[in-house]
Order: sequence, then structure tokens, then C-alpha cells
Amino acid sequence: MNTFMEWMTDSFSPKVNKIAKNSWVVSIQDAILTAMPMVFIGSFATILSIFKDFWDFFPDFSMISTFSFGLFSLFLAYLIPESIMNHKGHKDVAKQAGLAGVAFFLLLVYPEITAAGQIKFDINTLGTGGMIAALITGIFVGMIMNLFAKWKFIGEDSAIPDFVAVWFNTLIPIIFILLIGWLFTFQFEINLYHVINSIFSPLITIGQSFWGFVLIFFLGFSFLYTFGISSWVIYPVQTAIALPAIAQNQANFHAGKEVMNIFTNETAVLFLIGGGGATLALCIMMAFMAKSQRLRMIGKASLVPSIFNINEPIVFGAPIAFNPILMVPMWINGLVGPILTWFVMKIGLVPIPHEPFQLWYLPVPIQSWIITTSLTGVIYVFLLFALSWVIYYPFFKIYDKQAMKQDAELLEEEGE
Repeated sequence: MNTFMEWMTDSFSPKVNKIAKNSWVVSIQDAILTAMPMVFIGSFATILSIFKDFWDFFPDFSMISTFSFGLFSLFLAYLIPESIMNHKGHKDVAKQAGLAGVAFFLLLVYPEITAAGQIKFDINTLGTGGMIAALITGIFVGMIMNLFAKWKFIGEDSAIPDFVAVWFNTLIPIIFILLIGWLFTFQFEINLYHVINSIFSPLITIGQSFWGFVLIFFLGFSFLYTFGISSWVIYPVQTAIALPAIAQNQANFHAGKEVMNIFTNETAVLFLIGGGGATLALCIMMAFMAKSQRLRMIGKASLVPSIFNINEPIVFGAPIAFNPILMVPMWINGLVGPILTWFVMKIGLVPIPHEPFQLWYLPVPIQSWIITTSLTGVIYVFLLFALSWVIYYPFFKIYDKQAMKQDAELLEEEGE
């Protein structure tokens, strides 16, 4: 165990954190996070739709979701190139890169132009269904704009106003980008949107499998987290699988078809009780059962954030991270939660989520009712919480005893 800990601490963690800080990875993360308020708005529409289920006279707010969450890929098409240029130090052309990203993405989704001159888009391609295409096109536009930004026709020492210089310096790269889209869509009649989605469909398939679901959530929210590696490392991959999945579930539900995709962020809420590794139980133990004054203080300070599924205070304050005694139960919970959730949804005991709901900071029992729209979903969360308590308890007792000994030693040293 010591050898493994040393390897993870000294070799693996620094390399993964280096990847996480790469400007291209950070740009994608920032773009997705910037667009998240639009997903939150879709979540509010989900809450309002609950009232519609009880009162027929209540207004239909689904269009709010359509023009927020339903345009997520279009937002990313702008935000990714803009973010890349900002992180690459070309802030003067960041907005132009974003505009080029939108134009290229709209070309890519194979629009239909009627004889009357109308341009028609499939709304599904502009939402999370086109997310992978938006990611790829955004990166492509960012690469081209970054490449051309190094060769400027009009230098910074020119007498021409800066905004005019930006116009001319971005003409050629934007023309090149749009020419690529025009050739594939209108000359070769190749639907690049379908090509990209076909290439990456194995990723979606793996993610929606049992092992994909369990491993991705275990690695991101428990295992790597205990070594100080944020779950944001896998967030682009997780999001590329989860958001299109919930959008498809929503479409299937309203079309009267079977809801099948278990890998969604909404599903993960059920087992992230207090945050990754279901740490709320451990936090309560520390706050009210710890004999160590230090652990009791950390538990009480971390309790309110944990109720709202923010567990950084306890993960790094207890600490759980780099602590073999508490890492093990967090790993166990990181496996048990996804495994049990997969099976209870697969057999139909708990309904698979069919509406987008990304207000992850609400207490889990409240979310479970909104997400699953069933009493069994709420009961399941409480049972999972009880199980996490059983898993953490023996490790908590061992660590509490160890902490009491350390506290006593510190007091003796201070007394001397």
C-alpha cells in the first residue's frame, strides 16, 4: 500500500494534474462551465413542469428549456474557440474565433435550404445531441485561428487602428474555416455532423454500459479525488456522454418511447450524497460522534457544505485525500453507489431520469424526488445513505482513535 501511495503521489498525480492544466483541456472545461447557466435554466423548466403534471391550467414552460439547454451545442461552438484563443494569449481575436465557430458549426450540421430561400435546422443538432460535433469543431476552429494568429498581415506597430487590424488579420483563417464547411456540406454533400457522431458513438456506447458507468464515476468522483485530482479532469468526457443521454431520454419520454440511458448527471446525483464518495455520512459522524476535538470541529465546519453536496472541506480538511484509512471507504462507496444504482434502474425499481436537472447543490433527497418523480427514488437514496454510513463507520472509529492520540501528543508538546 505504501509503495502504491508513493507512486500515485509522486508520479501519477503530478502527470494527471499537468494534463488537467493543459491550455486546450482547460479551454474546453471553461467553455462548458460558462454555458452551464443555460443548463440550470433548463433545470428550472423541469421544476415548473412538475406543477403542469398536477394542474392542467399551468403554463407549458418547455420552450424555456428548448431555447436554453436545447441550444447547448450552439453555445459551445462559440465558447470553445473563444476560450482557446484567450488561453493561448490571443485575446484580441477571441470573439472573432467564437463567431467563426458558430458559422462553421451551423455549416457542419447540414442545414436544409429550401427553394424559397429558407434555412432549416434540426433543433436536436443544436442541443446536446450535437455536443460532440460542437467540441470537435470548436477545437478545429481554435487550432486554425491560433495558427494564423502567429502570422499577422498587419503588425502591432502599424498606424492602422487595432480593431481594423483584427478584421484583416482574421479574414484568411475565417475564410479557410468556412471554405472547409462549404466544401463538405454543399459540394461533396457529406454530413460531417453524422460522420463525427458515428466516429465517437463507441464512446457513448461504452459510457452507457455497466462498466463504463461504474468506472467513469468511480475514477472521477472517488479514486482520483482521493489523490487530490479534481473530477474536472474527466468532466469533458463525462459531459459529452451525459448531456446527450438526458436529452435523448427526454425526447423518448415525450414520444412515448422507452427511456434507456442510465449514464446521466441526474442519475449520479442519487449516489453522490454529500459529494463524491457519499461523504455526508462521514461528515455527520465527525461532527457529532468524534471524540477528537479536531475531527469534531472539521465535521461541524464541513456539515452545511456537505448537505449541499460540496465536500472539498472534508476531503481536504479531515483529510480523506492521501489518508489510507479514509481513502478505502471512499473507494468502496465510489463503487457501491454506481453499481447499485445501475441495477435498481436496470430492473425498473427506480425510474431512469427523463428530464434535465442540473441543480446539483440541492440536498439529495429533494433532488431524488424531482429527478425520478417517484417515492422509490427517495427511499433508495435514504437506503444508500444508510449503507454509506455502515461502510464509513469502522474506518471512522479507527481514524478517530488515531486522531485522539495525535491530539494528546500535540497537547503534551505544547505543555513542554
